[in-house]
Amino acid sequence: MDSGPLIALFNAADRWHGPVLAWLRDHQQTRLITTWPVLTEACALLARRLSNQAALDFLRWIERGALELDTAQTTTLADVLGISERFADLPFDLADASVAEAAARLKISAVLTIDTDFDVYRDRAGQALVNLLRGNVPARR
Repeated sequence: MDSGPLIALFNAADRWHGPVLAWLRDHQQTRLITTWPVLTEACALLARRLSNQAALDFLRWIERGALELDTAQTTTLADVLGISERFADLPFDLADASVAEAAARLKISAVLTIDTDFDVYRDRAGQALVNLLRGNVPARR
């Protein structure tokens, strides 16, 4: 899970709030996993855009088991660096690269994201992650 849907979930004014909430309600049995860089990015943006309380609520939600936090492995940094170098034409995003690395390592083929960068990222076999929110793009406000 990328940071965009997490931020939207905790911000009712975000145009993605409804689609993310609906997706989560419809897929309650889905195992949600994210990375420490995503967690860091989401907390920073929630605190900046909303409040410190929103970031704390987000952490409490994770602590209650809503989301699994992936543990970096000894090869994670090298693999994130490799992904970032392969896609150097995109703006550098540690959180996105960490999601791509974790997905490859854990053999996960789908991502919950609002970020179009995941349309470009490919694993070593040339496969893109399936964007689970693809059919739920909200209208612009």
